[in-house]
Amino acid sequence: MSSFRRWSASHRIRRAAAEPRVRAAVLGLCGALASAEDAARITVPVEFLMQWDDERVPRDQSLALFDALASAEKTLHANPGKHGETPAFELDSTLRFFSRHLA
Repeated sequence: MSSFRRWSASHRIRRAAAEPRVRAAVLGLCGALASAEDAARITVPVEFLMQWDDERVPRDQSLALFDALASAEKTLHANPGKHGETPAFELDSTLRFFSRHLA
């Protein structure tokens, strides 16, 4: 597992906001622990994932964090299921997203 995947969701938000080399980001599965202030500094394209029935992150917190992102190009991917039940097809979507933005 890469060190990136081990970072907490809130750390990834802070890193994306602070690191000028970030040109696109796939974020999500986080809510109140992530800073809306950090999210407001993210202007790169974002694909944001959330689980509609997430038992760890309340839906309203995920939606508020998505709203806080300053990116002009942001997409919300909401799937039914609990926190750890992100559908496998989201990996394909993530790869296509990065292919479009980092090529």
